[in-house]
Amino acid sequence: MSSRADVPIAPRAPNRRALILPGGGMRVGYQAGAVKALHDWGLRYSYADGASGGTMNLAALLSGVSPDDLCRRWRTLNPQNFVSLAPLRSYLRFPNVAAFGGFEGLSKKVFPHLGIDIGRIRAETSVRGTFNICVFDEKIVAPVPNAEMDDQLLLAGVSLPLMTPAVVHNGHTYTDAVWIRDCNLMAPIEAGANELWIVWCIANTPVYKDGPLNQYVHMIEMSALGALHGDFARIAALNERIAQGERPYGHGSPIVVHLIEPEWPIPLDPDYVLGRTDGDTLVDSGYRDASRYLASMKQGGIALVPASTRMREPGRGISFREAMTGRISFGQTDPMTGADDSNGVPLVLRASIDIRNMDGFVADSTHTGEMVGHIYSPRLGGNLPSTGAVFRLFSPSGDPSMTEMVYEMGFKSDGKQYWLAGRKTVRISLPFNLWHDTTTLYVTLHEGDRYGPIVAAGVLSLGVFDLMRLMSTFHATGCEGIGQALGTIVKFAGFFMRELWRTYVLRKPVLQPV
Repeated sequence: MSSRADVPIAPRAPNRRALILPGGGMRVGYQAGAVKALHDWGLRYSYADGASGGTMNLAALLSGVSPDDLCRRWRTLNPQNFVSLAPLRSYLRFPNVAAFGGFEGLSKKVFPHLGIDIGRIRAETSVRGTFNICVFDEKIVAPVPNAEMDDQLLLAGVSLPLMTPAVVHNGHTYTDAVWIRDCNLMAPIEAGANELWIVWCIANTPVYKDGPLNQYVHMIEMSALGALHGDFARIAALNERIAQGERPYGHGSPIVVHLIEPEWPIPLDPDYVLGRTDGDTLVDSGYRDASRYLASMKQGGIALVPASTRMREPGRGISFREAMTGRISFGQTDPMTGADDSNGVPLVLRASIDIRNMDGFVADSTHTGEMVGHIYSPRLGGNLPSTGAVFRLFSPSGDPSMTEMVYEMGFKSDGKQYWLAGRKTVRISLPFNLWHDTTTLYVTLHEGDRYGPIVAAGVLSLGVFDLMRLMSTFHATGCEGIGQALGTIVKFAGFFMRELWRTYVLRKPVLQPV
């Protein structure tokens, strides 16, 4: 194949690999991070399929936007740009309104920000792309080839009922396909693909929740996952035929499915709009989850059964985002020496921290939470998302007079793996040391993993304004109602204050785990 456009995800020579980008609302920024991780791993695709929100990422990639640039665009996208009103006359027809929102934010802000160029999408020939859209006239999903896409069809692909109006175009009515299917595994298989890479965003837990928003989302989950699991069954049946010597759609070897998905459900769109999550967190989560999958994947892919898409249901917890700034110096192994080196490299650690179950967190002697994030340093290559991370709060250090706040993060720079190990040391002392101890992170940079040689060291810190920004992101998660949310926050605050009181007022050693 030859191309009239430069598409970074296309292979140098045609292959039989397909990238599948289902929907997930505004939260498909997660896919940008996952696609970057797959790209960094060296994966390229001759086939690509998108549905619902995933069509935005597919459109950007077929427009020539690189995975790195797509991550940058999602990090800087204002989620409120998704929200725009319908024309006033529409609301005057209440309750017979066409939808509660309109397309202006998408067409004039979101699509341009993501670098979507319909002309380049239509011209692309090195990747066979399909955009799934519901043809409402016939209640079917049509996989529209990229060469036939236009602005109106792209809007139709993300037009959820109630949220935005259906699109009437060329004598037909179109909507988002998610109510029938959220990805189309058979389209690339029938075209010749035998290795599918799916980046899935929609939640799958067994908990049925109350409330109109939750149940609207549950309807999407049932439709999307029901169709996905149906495709799994179809592929399993094809593989049985192939094992018996048949060649369905020309396939002589088993069709392999790989699935990138979060361990825990991604927060819903309102959380994104209200700032409870952000583009950085979505991108970094996708990169981490894809990196984890790649590190442990099986050659034959996932089992083609519904259990393969199951996620964990979080308990009552809290979430917050934190940024610490400073510098590290290469060739140094002591953090203080590295921080004082005038040749130090400026560095920012940005982290999103989740405590999924407050009761378990407090009871755990190491007080371990979940962290995802990235390193930012122009000298090291800009934004470097983590491949894995560790967070602990007031964790025993081995010294009864001291506990540690642990921030550790693995990342890649120029193709090399590094591990940033950070510690805030909370030591029994006078109260005036409290601020310094709880805001100063001593870091060492290891080549390879945490056990590798130290190649740099330095100090990062949390300033007053950084703390204010942290507090603005602090909120309860997994709670139903204000009472549960306040109770969870109070439990965390009580734990935090007890540790400070023990350390700086009572000056009592911590009990070390046996």
